[in-house]
Formats: sequence, structure tokens, C-alpha cells
Amino acid sequence: MLLKISGIFFVALAFVGAFLPLLPTTPFLLIAAACFAKSSPRMHKMLLANKVFGPMIYHWQQSRSIPKRAKIMALSSIAIATLWSCYILPTLWLKVFVVVLVAWPIVFLWRLPLSNGNQDILTSKAPE
Repeated sequence: MLLKISGIFFVALAFVGAFLPLLPTTPFLLIAAACFAKSSPRMHKMLLANKVFGPMIYHWQQSRSIPKRAKIMALSSIAIATLWSCYILPTLWLKVFVVVLVAWPIVFLWRLPLSNGNQDILTSKAPE
């Protein structure tokens, strides 16, 4: 029951994150999917059937990979936000601090393998 409640909580956070620029969406959905995989196969299947996030969750669970488009969008967003922050921040040490903060997420995303987009998640059996 605790995992199901946690999954619902993380789906709610992901929903809010879809509208707030500083709150991530996909990591919360991945956590929710992990909670539902252990507690509610029906809700887990609902997440996998989502047209927008389902393929990303499926590929992450199967092969720890992300689609090329998601990788490009994530890296581009981080780069644009970092450049904008460096432009508006008044001191050099704050600019360096921002660059240091985003260095690990950039390296992490860069090293992630690309998913094979040819797999059909709706016909595949969801992990239980």
C-alpha cells in the first residue's frame, strides 16, 4: 500500500513538473513506475500505455536507454538554461558554480545509450 501511495505521489509531482520549469517530470515518472511495478500492475500498465511518457519509461526499464529526441531535448535545455544563467549572474564565481552543478547531469545524459525506437510497448508484456 505504501508503494502505491508513493507512486501516486510521484505521478502528482511529475504532473506539476510538466508545468513548472525547475521541477523535473521524467525522473518522477520513473520512480512512480518502479513503485507501481511492485505494488499495482494495473497502474504500471497505465503508465506504460501513456503515449508521451510510456515509451521512455519502457525503454528505461528494459535497457536503461532513452530516445534520441529526449536526449537532444534534455541536453539542449540544460545548455540553454546554463548559458542564460551565466549571462544574467553578476559574478564569476556564481557562473562557475552553475557550470559545476550541471556538469554531472550533462555527462550522465551524454553517456546514456539511445533506445531502439522500433519496439512496440503496447504489444510487449509489461515487467511485473
